[in-house]
Amino acid sequence: MKKNLAYDAYEELADRYAELIDNKPHNAYYDRPAVQSLIGRVEGMKILDIGCGPGVYAEWLAGRGASVTAVDASDKMIGHAKKRLKGRAEIIKANMEEPLDFFGDEIFDGVLSALAITYIKDHARLFGEINRVTKMGGWFVFSTEHPFFSYRYFGIKNYFETRRVSCDWDGFGGSVNMPGYYHSLGSISGALSANGFVIENILEPKPTDKFKEADGRSFEKLMKFPLFICFKAKKTGHAR
Repeated sequence: MKKNLAYDAYEELADRYAELIDNKPHNAYYDRPAVQSLIGRVEGMKILDIGCGPGVYAEWLAGRGASVTAVDASDKMIGHAKKRLKGRAEIIKANMEEPLDFFGDEIFDGVLSALAITYIKDHARLFGEINRVTKMGGWFVFSTEHPFFSYRYFGIKNYFETRRVSCDWDGFGGSVNMPGYYHSLGSISGALSANGFVIENILEPKPTDKFKEADGRSFEKLMKFPLFICFKAKKTGHAR
C-alpha cells in the first residue's frame, strides 16, 4: 500500500490530534454535530467509517449499537483508534486512494467519511468503491471543506478545475503543512450521481453554542460563511 497524500502530515500531528479532538471546536462543535444529525439511528447496522482518524466517530457509532469497521491510512491514527475503541470495532489500515478490495460487495448498511475525501483527487473512483460495498438503499454520509470557502481561501482561478492545494495547520500545536484537493460542488455531486447515489440532504452547518463558548471569534465568522459542507446520499443503483 502506498502512502496517501496526507500521510506524513497526519503522522506528525496524530498524537496531538488524538489528544485534542474531543473538544476542538471545529471538530467537536461544528463538524461532528452536523454529521451525526444526518446519520440517525444506527442500532443493529453494519457501518464503515472510512478515514476514521483516532476513532471518535467509530466510538460514537459503536456506542449506539452499530457494528463498526473503521479504516485509515495513518499508522499512528490507527494506533489511537485501536486504543480508543478497545476492541469494539474492527480497525484496518487502508488507503482511500486504492480499491477497497478486501471488502465484499454490498456488506455495509451505511458508510461515513468525515473530513477525509478532500485528500482524494478522483472522487468518482472512491464513490464507486463506496457504492460497491454499500447495500442497496444504504446511506453514505460525509463532510468536507465547503467549495466556496476553499475557492476563496486558496485564491482558485478556475472554479471548475480540481487541483491540489495546501495550507498550514496550527490548531493542533506547532505548524503542519496539510495537502489536499480542491473540488467544485458540481464535481462532488456529479461523482455521487454517476456512481448510483441520490443526494437526500446537503447541510451547511452552523457552529453550536459550545463553539461560541470556546472560540467566539471563529463562531461569528462561521455564522456568516461556511467552512464545511455535509452530504447524505442514498444508494439507488450501481456505479456506472
